Amino acid sequence: MDNKRDVQEYLTALRARITPESAGILVFGGERRVPGLRREEVAQLAGVSTAYYTRMERGDLSGVSDSVLYALVRALQLNEAETTHLFDLARTASGSRPRAPRRAAVRIPSRLPQMLDTMREVPALALTRLGDPVASNALGRALFPHLFPEDAVPLNHARYLFLDPRAQSFYPDWETSAREQTSALRLLAGQDPTDRALTSLVGELSTHSAEFRSWWSGHTVRLHTSGTKRIHHPVVGEMTIGYDVLAVQATPGVTITTYLPEPGSPSADALELLRSWIADRVATG
Repeated sequence: MDNKRDVQEYLTALRARITPESAGILVFGGERRVPGLRREEVAQLAGVSTAYYTRMERGDLSGVSDSVLYALVRALQLNEAETTHLFDLARTASGSRPRAPRRAAVRIPSRLPQMLDTMREVPALALTRLGDPVASNALGRALFPHLFPEDAVPLNHARYLFLDPRAQSFYPDWETSAREQTSALRLLAGQDPTDRALTSLVGELSTHSAEFRSWWSGHTVRLHTSGTKRIHHPVVGEMTIGYDVLAVQATPGVTITTYLPEPGSPSADALELLRSWIADRVATG
């Protein structure tokens, strides 16, 4: 991945989204030819020269101090994920980030699948940083049946979202879920642009999905560790479920995601029906 181009596109996109009014800049008559802030306005807000900010926006963050980066954070009104991504890009540009070793295959502790199996009342999946399921419990597999085809390896969630036509029916708010997946991959790219598996996945999605290509070029980054999703399950129908993402400290790059509906809601009834469906399949299996 091209760090210089990523920096250029990222800062340009951030500058374009902020209005002078939201930045506290007085605007006097005349038509503005650029969306958002001008480069000189960002430079003024960050307390640097226009020439220095222009150099940064052209993709050169090498040698830029943390104090200047934090001034940009304030000027461009960045959230936590956006700030992290900016600093990741700057460290890569400066060569201060140690080169990541070749990533070995993820080795899952034997107790992890066992632990998930004991969580019979809560759907749970363990995913790699790129969205490959590496462990799950029965209720988790039943909740996301497309990811777990019979007699085949589980599907990567990013590929499923963008390349499997069933995903847009399964997720009524498909665009929201797909944009979230794109932004999560963008964060990973900032952390390690040399990650070959990530580069390969991004290349595949960019080649086969126009939506992914468009959203990837927008450089939006967000943290998605908690929230709600709507799904249309092929067995129990519409459900709204809350999700929480938990890090597995013993295995960096792997997270556990649990899913629960509101107690007493129709979605809770649907999940109970799914539990019964699993029990019936086991009984007749």
